[in-house]
Amino acid sequence: MENDNDEYSKELNVAVRVVHMVCSLCQKVQKQLLSSNNSNQIKSKDDDSLVTVADWSVQATVSWMLSEAFGGQNISIVAEEDVQTLSEPESSAQLGMVVSAVNECLAEAPKFGLKGPNEALGASQVLEAINRCNSTGGPVGQHWVLDPVDGTLGFVRGDQYAIALAMIDDGEVAIGVLGCPNYPVRDDSLIKYSQQCPVMSEKSLREEGCVMYTRKGSGKAWMQPLIHSDKRLEWQNSARTIHVSSIDDPALATFCEPVEKTNSNHSFAAGIANTVGLRKLPLRVYSMVKYAAIARGEAEIYMKFARAGYKEKIWDHAAGVLLVQEAGGVVTDAGGTPLDFSRGIYLEGLDRGIVACSGFKLHEKIIEAVYASWESSNL
Repeated sequence: MENDNDEYSKELNVAVRVVHMVCSLCQKVQKQLLSSNNSNQIKSKDDDSLVTVADWSVQATVSWMLSEAFGGQNISIVAEEDVQTLSEPESSAQLGMVVSAVNECLAEAPKFGLKGPNEALGASQVLEAINRCNSTGGPVGQHWVLDPVDGTLGFVRGDQYAIALAMIDDGEVAIGVLGCPNYPVRDDSLIKYSQQCPVMSEKSLREEGCVMYTRKGSGKAWMQPLIHSDKRLEWQNSARTIHVSSIDDPALATFCEPVEKTNSNHSFAAGIANTVGLRKLPLRVYSMVKYAAIARGEAEIYMKFARAGYKEKIWDHAAGVLLVQEAGGVVTDAGGTPLDFSRGIYLEGLDRGIVACSGFKLHEKIIEAVYASWESSNL
């Protein structure tokens, strides 16, 4: 990363270190989850998606660390989880696990160049930290935006997931950090990973994941490997710049889409792929790792067309969108308009869906195909 006088350098520095910390937390919880399949580890959320101890633990840890680093500014954090379920008496086992995971993670803060609490947090402090993330964002001021475990299904299945932290300043995404604990730093790792259809083995759980990060206007994005065991985070030695792919021929392009069919229209995306001349089968990937794959140059296109009535939330996109843009790519809605992160927790005014591409040429072809296909579609 560049010198410390750059705008948002302190925010980015803290955010990257905190995401490294919680990636380590998630890896431990996922390992426990997959080895024991402990029924206490997962509790069903009202909307039928799965939430894990990791979700709450990450949110509490990030909230506590950001409040410590920037607390004098009455910090605003927009995040996915609330404490309602976790506060209920029947959740006491989960709460105990969350408190334990949070304290174990905070105790390791010095390894990541940060300062943790002087003494372990109690249950009420952990709930308070989770609950502090109750902002709804908006067009004025600085708002941190967190998706503690993006791709919960990927997480519980031992597949791809991400920890996504962004900061929005006066309605625009200013910094973006994506922790991808199961996405190794070596090239082509996502395609190989997808072909293996994994449930994570001991070996692959030990393999390095990565953290990718950027700030608005830098025209650069960086990637660091996760650190393991008793190593310390050595910032300068581990970061390398990443860039989007130069492939602009649709026949050679790799196209990512969500795994879940619930909130995305795969058949419409398949029609667009066919119209544009994409030849490869879509790479179905959980979470914002799709944006990471484009920023790293491992895929060229990510399309998501929401089903009627579904509203995209800012925490599912903010960090990934900035990462792709600063790494040289293009992200808009399906009408070609930039995404608007200034209107609260939802991407209001979104036209049909989201299209992220490694370059303008592919992006233009897809937007044209959307307009052409829309007339004959009943999305």
